[in-house]
Amino acid sequence: MANTPETLRLACEQLAQLTGREPESVSSFRRTDDGWQLTVEVVELSRIPDTTSLIASYEVELDEDGGLTGYRRVRRYERGRADEKNR
Repeated sequence: MANTPETLRLACEQLAQLTGREPESVSSFRRTDDGWQLTVEVVELSRIPDTTSLIASYEVELDEDGGLTGYRRVRRYERGRADEKNR
């Protein structure tokens, strides 16, 4: 298996192919018994000003070889808004 940065890059590429949207960042990642689990932030709707763009968080699962085995959108939010619990 590739090193961690390479694994994250490959996961983002695979997610982009499936969703048609370019991932903006990986906000979290961790090893699991079966591979990796990541949270990837994706711009779903660009707006002006940029702070009002609509962002989605996707939970992405990878196998030991870095192959994407599943993903799901877990959250949508405006870029400029903090979570209520983090204010």
